[in-house]
Amino acid sequence: MTSYVKVAGLQIAAPLNELLEEVAEDVGLDKQALWRNFADIIRRLAPENKTLLEKREQLQTLIDQWHQTHPYPFDSETYKNFLRKIGYLQSEGEDFTITTENVDDEIARIAGPQLVVPLDNARFALNAANARWGSLYDALYGSDVLDAENGAKPRDSSFSTERARQVIDYASDFLDQAIPLGGSVSHRDVRRYRLLHDDNKKTYQLEIKTNSGENANLTENSQFRGFHENNKQLTLLFINNDLHIEIQLDPDHPIGKLHPAGVRDIVLESAITTIQDCEDSVTAVDAEDKTVLYHNWLGLMRGDLSARFNKNGKTLTRRLNADRVYSTPEGSSLTLPGRSLLMIRHVGHLMTTDAVLDESGAEIPEGILDAMFASLIALYDIKGLGRYRNSSKRSIYVVKPKMHGPDEVAFSVKLFAAVENTLGLPANTLKIGIMDEERRTTVNLKECIRAAQERLIFINTGFLDRTGDEIHTSMQAGAFLPKNEIKKQVWIKAYEDWNVDIGLACGLKGKAQIGKGMWAMPDEVAEMMQQKIAHPKAGANTAWVPSPTAATLHAMHYHQVRVSDVQDRLAKRARASLDEILTIPLLGDRRLSAKQISEELDENTQSILGYVVRWIDQGVGCSKVPDIHHVALMEDRATLRISSQLLANWLMHGVCDKEQIEDSFRRMAQIVDEQNQGDPFYQALAPDYTSLAYRAALDLVFKGAEQPSGYTEPILHAYRRQQKQQ
Repeated sequence: MTSYVKVAGLQIAAPLNELLEEVAEDVGLDKQALWRNFADIIRRLAPENKTLLEKREQLQTLIDQWHQTHPYPFDSETYKNFLRKIGYLQSEGEDFTITTENVDDEIARIAGPQLVVPLDNARFALNAANARWGSLYDALYGSDVLDAENGAKPRDSSFSTERARQVIDYASDFLDQAIPLGGSVSHRDVRRYRLLHDDNKKTYQLEIKTNSGENANLTENSQFRGFHENNKQLTLLFINNDLHIEIQLDPDHPIGKLHPAGVRDIVLESAITTIQDCEDSVTAVDAEDKTVLYHNWLGLMRGDLSARFNKNGKTLTRRLNADRVYSTPEGSSLTLPGRSLLMIRHVGHLMTTDAVLDESGAEIPEGILDAMFASLIALYDIKGLGRYRNSSKRSIYVVKPKMHGPDEVAFSVKLFAAVENTLGLPANTLKIGIMDEERRTTVNLKECIRAAQERLIFINTGFLDRTGDEIHTSMQAGAFLPKNEIKKQVWIKAYEDWNVDIGLACGLKGKAQIGKGMWAMPDEVAEMMQQKIAHPKAGANTAWVPSPTAATLHAMHYHQVRVSDVQDRLAKRARASLDEILTIPLLGDRRLSAKQISEELDENTQSILGYVVRWIDQGVGCSKVPDIHHVALMEDRATLRISSQLLANWLMHGVCDKEQIEDSFRRMAQIVDEQNQGDPFYQALAPDYTSLAYRAALDLVFKGAEQPSGYTEPILHAYRRQQKQQ
């Protein structure tokens, strides 16, 4: 049972109170005043939070009733006018440009990959923070990128000189694209990179010799930015499209010996930004869990977070990387960040938490708690009290998910202003990233941005949550298409283009990120390299990747595509179609075969069980979960939402019945058990089919239509709390 401390009319979970007292003392704030001001924020804003949630349900009820009286096919103009009448679709105001100030270059100017990592896992959080720089050699050698090339040496447990040479050749070809040499000379032809020092001018010049003994030069000499030396090891620093590249030279290194110029590695600036996640990828259901999240965030902001783990029989300790220091060709010093710029994703407006109880003894909105505690802890960075600097602009970057429309964005802005006032921060220190993953936000995106125009630093799209909301919003409209067909319909491309079009029209270029969603198959990076280049080509200056390795590989796309040029071109095109966005991807008059229905049920029930069993039993909120074909997929609550909502929709409209779904769950439980045989902590689902995890999975489908906005959190949290009590 959680013990509480009474302060300012609130009941504070003891571990959380201890954390606040520690932080308050360090940052020079009065803890009693903090709690008094926080209690005032709760009194003023918790009722508004509740009213906004009630508004969601009112709109959903009206939409449900409309669909019940306007069966498919219905007139699109009549539907659109109805959405306007009820206030779901709001009128757009005049054009404007966001005025956000004090934004770090990593967000405003540099295009590159973005990691999202569960903050409850210290090791993962550190790995992501340190993924600002990544070895291209390691990423190529250890992934399947080369396997897709003809004649590539397959990966195995032993070191392959042949495969290493293939890595070197592939990386040299990349250098030819990113930092090309003059004429027809390739980096494959280089036998020596060397620095020449002018004693009189005290400057340095890069000398490049080819196999033929001739000199070669960079096409653009300005791409050479600096170097650092350590005994025989020389690191050369280059830049392309605002991203840095290191060529590390060491002819005595085992890999350096394989390269004619002694290149031991090529290191790329990779994960430019990282979202430390308190939401979809974690299982924070109570005060204990929330305190773990805040402790890890504290360690990141203070710079002393560490994680010990075993690897290959050795105990290792992971800590934050230091900055990287170079000498410039002109003889001065250059320092680059050694870590990804950190953002933090709060929870949405829906859930409450028992970490703090209000004056009536009720749980408070969890999003209000996140705003207060995450910002308080970030004062270590704002005041320069941490070991390393995160934001050079003294800003706090918050990604806010699951907001429905402009009023909810405006509420977050009001909350952030109240927190700034409590903590003595300048106005607009807290920046906001809007997750464009709910349909009411999509269709009103311009007005959502307007509501946050002084704070906005991020908008993004995400197919999974957006589809989950699409299904729930139109639950009564009819049966939806199978999951893999939904993303091939006209609405999804219109939605993706609309996000970019609105963002550019509102002046996000050079001030904020326009982002795209996650690559969900972390082991299939060869396919990622083929497909994910579409994101920078679509005008997105960041996109989510599932691992540091994927970040390093995806970084190559931003060397190939200069996103700012793409955005200039796209800003001139016509805006995407709202009518297409509102085209619901329904099955219509089409009838699926019994085989198609069975396969779709099995695919989704297996996905639900594979994720939920780890969530409930082990408290794992994001991991690689094998699908029905044993392909590892990166699963979180967004993937769970779409699967559970689709089955709830099919059940409602008679595509399948309850018995078919239950039969599929039982059969897929056996497969999930087999897939997890190697996990010593795994609790089997079959043959009893009575565990809390199994019951939670069933509830997500059978109670899916009645869940608020189709969210999975209420059911997951209830069952996880039961599991922890047991």
